[in-house]
Amino acid sequence: MAFKKLLASLGAGGASVETVLTEVNVVPGGVVQGEVRIQGGSVNQNIEGLSVGLQARVEVEGQDSEYKQDIEFTKMSLGGAFELQAGAVHAVPFGLEIPWETPVTTIDGQTLRGMNIGVTTELSIARAVDSTDLDPINVHPLPAQKAILDAFIQLGFRFKSADMERGHIRGTRQKLPFYQEIEFFPPQQYRGINQVELSFVADEHTMDVVLEMDKKPGLFSAGSDTFRSFQVGLNEFQGTDWAAYLNQWLSEVGSKRNWS
Repeated sequence: MAFKKLLASLGAGGASVETVLTEVNVVPGGVVQGEVRIQGGSVNQNIEGLSVGLQARVEVEGQDSEYKQDIEFTKMSLGGAFELQAGAVHAVPFGLEIPWETPVTTIDGQTLRGMNIGVTTELSIARAVDSTDLDPINVHPLPAQKAILDAFIQLGFRFKSADMERGHIRGTRQKLPFYQEIEFFPPQQYRGINQVELSFVADEHTMDVVLEMDKKPGLFSAGSDTFRSFQVGLNEFQGTDWAAYLNQWLSEVGSKRNWS
């Protein structure tokens, strides 16, 4: 028995954890529901704690390099300590709230490359290796976000890439330690712009829409980045022609080079 306890403390023959999600498709501000199932190992073990959270793999810019970092951006405890009997199954249901700022990972059924967000489960075991589990989820845009994304497509923009970057966007309601950028290639009529980067920063009422436009260099000027931002009510977006609104903004940026 002592040898079995030693193996369990090293992770062999100890308790295992599995999370089963009821629905992997969610939206910011929604709830992901599921059940954590703990399977007892070959010996009794003291469980110190169980928690679930959301984790994102984000880009971090160092002084000389870029690297990826896993950031857990919300966490919920699922109960206190208890003794798990050998071979027993312990099931704990949960409902984990999705923060309003959570990046979008899926648009119109298409997964955005590089968007890695999932539910992480942590089982803390006394005097043993902690057991963890990660289950991907699909975060779909809110209706207000979808309206902006659809407007870009309507104007002829093509999706380039998306990423999550550690840091803060100044002047927004951002609370998470990272943000998302969705990058588009412009159509021919916006020939003075290389690309447009779009970010959403939402709370339960309103979202900040941030555009960064990478301008091409002109005959007498260097290329530059132009930032624009505006606010959209999550329940007050239907009355605006967003394609026309965005086109006006993009044309204002381009008019400085007489290409609009």
